[in-house]
Amino acid sequence: MVSPSSSPHLVAPVRLPSRVRVSFEFFPPNNQAMTSQLWRSIRRLEPLAPDFVSVTYGAGGSTRSRTHDTVVRLLKDTTLMPAAHLTCIGESRDSLDAIAHHYHASGIRHIVALRGDATAQMQAPPKDGYPYAAELVQGLKKVADFDISVAAYPEKHPEAKNLDADIDNLKRKIDAGASRAITQFFFDNDVFLRFRDTVHKRGLRVPLIPGILPVTNCARMLAFSQKCGTSVPTWMRAMFEGLDHDPETRQLVAASIAAQQCHHLYQHGVRQFHFYTLNRADLTFAICHILGLRPTSTP
Repeated sequence: MVSPSSSPHLVAPVRLPSRVRVSFEFFPPNNQAMTSQLWRSIRRLEPLAPDFVSVTYGAGGSTRSRTHDTVVRLLKDTTLMPAAHLTCIGESRDSLDAIAHHYHASGIRHIVALRGDATAQMQAPPKDGYPYAAELVQGLKKVADFDISVAAYPEKHPEAKNLDADIDNLKRKIDAGASRAITQFFFDNDVFLRFRDTVHKRGLRVPLIPGILPVTNCARMLAFSQKCGTSVPTWMRAMFEGLDHDPETRQLVAASIAAQQCHHLYQHGVRQFHFYTLNRADLTFAICHILGLRPTSTP
């Protein structure tokens, strides 16, 4: 049995008194079945009127055309405001500047600027590339007055020497012109709240938006968390025990955990949440409903 003291500040889910703001992340599909699933998810979540929706960008531009096609279609065929991810790894400055010009010409005004994950083939940006996200932000601002989001890591980036050094890097990105920071997903709210306090003490006042990952597959989440340095509390592992072959119950548990996580953050002043949807809408939609968001029109 999970003791209350080890739980994520469990409270009865209630509709929050003030409307929260949300944004959603999708990834570009690589086949027709995934394309259909993505657009079903987009249409399902569109009536919730998110601030923006972002579309990821594969390492070294591996999804460049699919990312571009997805954000342009979002701009043209929906009421949503799309943001295109852009990474440094494996790309020259000229190439990235050209991509940015192309996005701006297509009507895209919001970029999520990231260094990107190193791969076996690409360990770092080329010599004529932007070495880190801060330099990419500077370069993008020279191309056009983009609205730029960057990443933040409440438990530090896996490659950072320590949390202070990682916050120094975040400050460089903000000073370069970023408008907001979206965090890596986390499951211990105290980690985020301590990070927020530290960031504020360092004088960084742009919005710090917590990234929320509704867990659809616990084993996959554990493997991914280990890779990116996100801690998983013991109570959370216990919540999913015995549910490997029970997807319906997993969905209910996941919705309850994520909604309560958001409710507790709300109690500590958070009013904006970024959901990593994994291109699946139902769980994110349910969590938003619990938080009091209602469709502006029928999905």
